[in-house]
Amino acid sequence: MPKLKLKPTTQAALLLLALSQLTVQAQTPPPAQLEQVLVTGSRAKDRSLLNSAVPVDVLSQEDLQRAVAGDGNLAAALQTLLPSFNFPRQSNSGGGDHVRAAQLRGLSPDQVLVLVNGKRRHNSAIVNLESKTGKGTNPVDFNAIPFSAIQRIEVLRDGAGAQYGSDAIAGVINIILDEARSGGEIQGQVGGFHTRFEPTHETIQDGASRELRGKLGFKLGEAGFVRLGAEAAHRDHTNRAGADQLPPWEDQSPANLAFQGKRNYAPGEPESDQLALWLNSAYALGADAQAYAFATWQQRESLGAAYFRYPDSSANVKALYPQGYRPETTGKSRDLQIAAGLRGSLGADKAWDYDLSFNLGRNDFSYGLRNSLNVSLGAASPSQFQLGDFGTQHLGLSADFRRELALGLAKPATLALGLEARRESFRTRAGDAASYSVGPFDGTPGAQAGPGLQAGDAVDLSRQLIGAYADLSADLSQDLFANLALRADRYSDFGSALTAKLSGRYVLAQGLALRGAASSNFRAPSLAQTGFSFTVTDRGEGGSLSQVRTLPVGSAIAQALGAEQLKAENARNASLGLSWQPSKSASLSIDAFDVRVKDRITLSERLSNEALTQLVQTRFNVAGVNGVNFFTNAVDTHTRGIDLVGQWTQQGILGGELRWTLASSYNKTTLSHVRNTGAALKALGIDKPLVGLEESNTLTAAAPRDRHVIGANWHNSQWKLLARATRHGQTTRVFDFGGGYTPSQTYAAVWQLDLEAEVKLTRQFSLSLGGVNVTDRYPSRSVDDISYFGNFPYDVLSPVGFNGAFYYARARYSF
Repeated sequence: MPKLKLKPTTQAALLLLALSQLTVQAQTPPPAQLEQVLVTGSRAKDRSLLNSAVPVDVLSQEDLQRAVAGDGNLAAALQTLLPSFNFPRQSNSGGGDHVRAAQLRGLSPDQVLVLVNGKRRHNSAIVNLESKTGKGTNPVDFNAIPFSAIQRIEVLRDGAGAQYGSDAIAGVINIILDEARSGGEIQGQVGGFHTRFEPTHETIQDGASRELRGKLGFKLGEAGFVRLGAEAAHRDHTNRAGADQLPPWEDQSPANLAFQGKRNYAPGEPESDQLALWLNSAYALGADAQAYAFATWQQRESLGAAYFRYPDSSANVKALYPQGYRPETTGKSRDLQIAAGLRGSLGADKAWDYDLSFNLGRNDFSYGLRNSLNVSLGAASPSQFQLGDFGTQHLGLSADFRRELALGLAKPATLALGLEARRESFRTRAGDAASYSVGPFDGTPGAQAGPGLQAGDAVDLSRQLIGAYADLSADLSQDLFANLALRADRYSDFGSALTAKLSGRYVLAQGLALRGAASSNFRAPSLAQTGFSFTVTDRGEGGSLSQVRTLPVGSAIAQALGAEQLKAENARNASLGLSWQPSKSASLSIDAFDVRVKDRITLSERLSNEALTQLVQTRFNVAGVNGVNFFTNAVDTHTRGIDLVGQWTQQGILGGELRWTLASSYNKTTLSHVRNTGAALKALGIDKPLVGLEESNTLTAAAPRDRHVIGANWHNSQWKLLARATRHGQTTRVFDFGGGYTPSQTYAAVWQLDLEAEVKLTRQFSLSLGGVNVTDRYPSRSVDDISYFGNFPYDVLSPVGFNGAFYYARARYSF
């Protein structure tokens, strides 16, 4: 895989040169977190963590800084700080190695809405077909958002479709960009894994990382600002393969047996290079108007692992790879978001606040292979392949208005109205012909660890939508606050959605309040789920060609097999909780939630038999289709849980301040209804459910049902010390290999300990040393039926990961 053209040393020099040209001042510290006004979950101007009607977490820049150290990416930091957030470490999972999906409250990765500065973030382009979590989705790529750009993150743990539209079933994550008007920072970090790997009884040091970030800010006119930054990172891969036992179906030849006991596979973290730029700005156009703009850009190249191919294997051509080979998947992601707008006040009395905005989001993903071959092409096969190109884009225009209303209450009410229009598109482009072509030689056609996207599967899809909302909130009495929101959305491809939300907060006593919400929410099927097409060609009995196809639901073949046009997922959310602040230095909240999702979209099981093959050939003149699957609204799910969040600050402890934090989450998802197999499939003799054992396991038990985080942060004028203990709950893995062979395993809960110490050597310069998972904990060892003959001793499901302890050092210069 080609490296980025700018080396880290060159990038550092450019950053230092740019920063040296500006005179800047010290930054102003952020306000106290508990009193900070929220911009997520309510459009009233005076909501904070102390008086919010719905549960919202606020993660400060300092919180995120300490949480990101181990993995260097945003999603891993969110998992560290939010027990309800899950970010599994996919490996040997095709596109899932390059763009990883995350979950909130155990729901699907595409059921959480991500905003940047309150504007909708676009989805990633790659469709994950091989990953465990998020199979069949193309959710938001959190790691494409530059970490240094973030000032804070607000996480709304409640359905918010009536306020923000599609996807906000599990909640909303709003990433607020840095808007400091002066000051800057240069930060560098190095780190790596050092672990005792019991499956092979060796000590491993790998996964070295190097990161460099820089940012600065300055005033623009009297009331404006520009804040900008750049960052670059390189991370080496890790390898946690066990000793190979050689699968019994492989030829037991001397050449193959020579690889027994060796580490031939490479499950672990992918190698990656990334470069990112960002900008956040505003400029006053007068006393009552302000123009603003922000942008983020990232390019990331990554290298994933695939299964080993033995020398004497039907998947090898010995003239090319006499010692066997292990293909590597390559990914190149280019990600861009640009937003600009005008905000201010209007009307004779300046009563209306307005925000008119433009928002463009785009992701392009190029997917490839190296160190591979197409067996059917023989010795003429290339070793590198382009498997396909994927692109997604959205263009949005929105108009938001807000004013206060005098309704005779103790305080004015807040009325908010808004309109949104958006165009979304999704496209795929075929891979190299050699990546999927059928050559003259025996063996599986198409690139090994591929194949590529065929020309007939390329699609170019788009749709338009328009939405409108109304939001009214008011303090109905001194003790009671209420918020009512209504929203209507119209999509050009599947129809309309109407959602509503009612939330409230009632003060029971000084510092103690009851809060709750009830809402309807929806998620529109993504364009990828509506129209994605993919074909795998193979050789059947007697050398005849056969196909396994992922069909668009609107295709003639899928329709003949009973596929129906996808409907939106519809959810009913309810929550009830208590918030308690016994003193200025302590707070505690507990919230129970209930989410019922109807018509949940999943990728069906593979459907196949001779009658299906014959039907497709006789009716559509397509020979050799011996298996199909398609997206379907096949299940309803029911998720219940409880979140607990608390903090307590003590002054004067060893001459400093000590802050204790507690966060705990429990959720359980069950399948409340599974659709019966349709008449068309039953007529062909196919009676198995569209959602089978593996997907049912993904929806219900593959994510931990509980996680608990206990943290202690101590600091004085010179030192900052952090200790954080996390208990990751148990997970269950189920495989269905066919023929009744369905091995399963439940992985036990695991504790993880993170430590960090930071010393301020001067007013501007600090050094940090830390470790993530310093006790070097691993998940339970996988049983023989799941470890793939010793090659994968640990599964990807546990949030503790399977890489062991990570240690790092960081230097930071602020000015």
